[in-house]
Amino acid sequence: MTEFAPNETRNLDGYGNAELTWERAHHALANPEPSSNTIYFLCTASADGKPHAAPVGAIWHNEGIYFISGPGTRKSRNLAENPRASMAIGLKGIDLVLEGRVEQVSDAEGIAEIAGVYKQHGWPAEPDPSGQGVTAPYNAPAAGPPPWYVYRFWFDTVIGTATEDPHGTTRWRFAPQGQG
Repeated sequence: MTEFAPNETRNLDGYGNAELTWERAHHALANPEPSSNTIYFLCTASADGKPHAAPVGAIWHNEGIYFISGPGTRKSRNLAENPRASMAIGLKGIDLVLEGRVEQVSDAEGIAEIAGVYKQHGWPAEPDPSGQGVTAPYNAPAAGPPPWYVYRFWFDTVIGTATEDPHGTTRWRFAPQGQG
């Protein structure tokens, strides 16, 4: 899949710094530091609007972020009610907040593809024989028991704040993606 570009960019910096480039943010997302312990925080809301934030084991693939979660977890239950979500990520040189929509990957090919990507990143995921998600010998306790659903985060807005020179804060908006 080819790289997509924002259809709107706005400098949010109040200190006179120049607008950040999408290429900088994209590079940080697509090429996280191999030795870093990057944590992705998924933020969802329940049907009554109560917010919930939880770390997820996420990966970048095909211009999107994928993560897994057990069907009984609060985040999965929230996403079943309301697919809108945000994600916060601290990467080398830039902190990002992404806003968008989450969609469960339910086709066997998609699940197998993401299991393979996780394997390439060191987590021994396999498609679950039930066809509902992935399984592995271990996972974070907060993920619940396997099989774990596979989700794709489709973002439409990204806000980046540089933590290294050149500094600045910028918002990028994208055309809606995904199928829903």
